Amino acid sequence: MLKIALLQINAGKTVSENFEIAKINIENAAQNATDVVILPELWNVGYDSPDEYSLGKDEWEKSAFFIGDTEFSKYQEIAKHFEVAVLLPFLEKDNKGNFYNSASLIDYKGNIILNYQKVHTVDKAWEILFKSGENFPVAELKTKNGPVKIGCMICYDREFPETARILMLNGAEIILVPNACVLENNRIAQFQSRGFENMLGVAMTNYPKPKLNGKSCAFDGMRVKGEDYDPLLVVADDEEGVWYASFDIDKLRKYREKEIWGDAYRKPRLYKKLTEDNVLQPFVRKDARR
Repeated sequence: MLKIALLQINAGKTVSENFEIAKINIENAAQNATDVVILPELWNVGYDSPDEYSLGKDEWEKSAFFIGDTEFSKYQEIAKHFEVAVLLPFLEKDNKGNFYNSASLIDYKGNIILNYQKVHTVDKAWEILFKSGENFPVAELKTKNGPVKIGCMICYDREFPETARILMLNGAEIILVPNACVLENNRIAQFQSRGFENMLGVAMTNYPKPKLNGKSCAFDGMRVKGEDYDPLLVVADDEEGVWYASFDIDKLRKYREKEIWGDAYRKPRLYKKLTEDNVLQPFVRKDARR
């Protein structure tokens, strides 16, 4: 079993305050025999834009993490101390001055095993500030019960079936999803669909009210023939709190070996249209970066 904690919590006003909030919740989750915890999107700045950030644009920029810097390393230290893997979503800045909407997976020994930069940034809004990522990495997460192949997508990535599809093709068994948007039935259904069509588990954490509306959820990606099987493992309400989802990895692997979705019966030779960059109406958008 892989137990994942969905930390549906509100951020504070500073990077330091957010670390302390995360630390308390990560410790509590670790005490509940959790393997992985997921924080909401852009946790170090609480998914605030530069104009919304309470300390101003300059401080927003200064709040960005470089991977492995002092503030980032604090999360590695608590992952190691509490022996729990942490998916840390954060405002990242590289040595060229580019900003990214990123998430790093830190294992229970404090090692960074995956860093994902959001590919599908919301370019019609303030996320145009971010440089888009260029790949969909998958890493083997070692847990106390054995290894699991983990991928990551961030919020708007779920709107594109290609994201989860490529993660599946790269070997993912579970996709972790930091989120920051209002979730209604269609968007929640997307998580279920991404799991089902790729035969993998999906676990997502969103901000609660008053910032957003919670609804953090997890789906196991399976179905049982002849039964009214519910793949929903957990769905939160809109309040602040921690929710847990346990994935039966052995069951999932056996299911993937015999069922018809994922990469079992695809016909990639017929899909060349998917990689053409020739946008036609009504999908032409002047602000789209391709």
